[in-house]
Amino acid sequence: MPELPEVEVVRAGLAPHVLGRRVVSAAVHSERTARRFEPGAQAMASWLGGAVVTGVGRRGKYLWLELDGAPLPLLGQPAGDDGRSALVVHLGMSGQMLVRSAAGGAVAEAPVSKVPVPVGVSPRGTADCTVAEPVTAHRHLRAALDLGGGPEPGEVVRVEFVDQRTFGWWLPAPFVDVDGTSVPAPVAHIARDPMDPRFDVAAVVRVLKSKRSEVKRLLLDQTVVSGIGNIYADEALWRARVHGGRPANTLTRPALTRVVEAARAVMADALAQGGTSFDALYVNVNGQSGYFSRSLNAYGRAGEPCERCGTLIVRERFTNRSSYFCPKCQRTPRLR
Repeated sequence: MPELPEVEVVRAGLAPHVLGRRVVSAAVHSERTARRFEPGAQAMASWLGGAVVTGVGRRGKYLWLELDGAPLPLLGQPAGDDGRSALVVHLGMSGQMLVRSAAGGAVAEAPVSKVPVPVGVSPRGTADCTVAEPVTAHRHLRAALDLGGGPEPGEVVRVEFVDQRTFGWWLPAPFVDVDGTSVPAPVAHIARDPMDPRFDVAAVVRVLKSKRSEVKRLLLDQTVVSGIGNIYADEALWRARVHGGRPANTLTRPALTRVVEAARAVMADALAQGGTSFDALYVNVNGQSGYFSRSLNAYGRAGEPCERCGTLIVRERFTNRSSYFCPKCQRTPRLR
């Protein structure tokens, strides 16, 4: 599943293509993509038509388009604190937001099938833009937006939501205020992530110190700190020289601080390299893979020597996943 760096790469890639543009056409082809939205896929597509994208936001692993001109009361949904609305996007295991020209030119290259998928035009009109002929669609296309109003007259850019495993979803939602920050309602329960300017390391350490759960389990708890998944948890713990099975309340505050700071640092390093890609399921908006997999020190390196001490990296089961660590640098907690 894409973690914070991968989702941030997508957010940053989308922004220059969509900000200030208006949705001239929308389609949601898969009911699974709209499964969290009771009115359904067709209602979502109609609601999106005519909306103007005024922002592209992210918290943790959640991404959203901030929209003007798409009032939720039209769908029988409650308005938010300030009347704005958002299209929340969760990439799931394999979701991709790809950008290309609606006229068929490649803003971003992507594998295609031979079967064209038409994009339905919203009944709210297209104003000054004309939608191009339907282009050949990606075989795992689940939803698409055509966006007009760019610097070139008549230019239309297409954003495609491609999702092979169909765990991803879209959801219209109002904005709400959480601790002085406006976020879409479905994201309200998510803690601030380490890239948030208002992220408070000391506050997170206090929460961790009060818990008896294993420190890795808490790093993966999106209500404690968001954006960290299995890859970056293992990498942060390796950098901090802490075993993920240690109960958080048995660690000192300086040790916990090292863990949190290491999580922020490793994700910043990953972001600089476009994220971590092991296969074609994670790509940026241009269809390109990230390169941080080449810089991993623990995750996925079982049987390889630790870059710090030379001891072989060990893999062990962790819930329904795996943990990777150095048995010398990250001492296994003693059993009581």
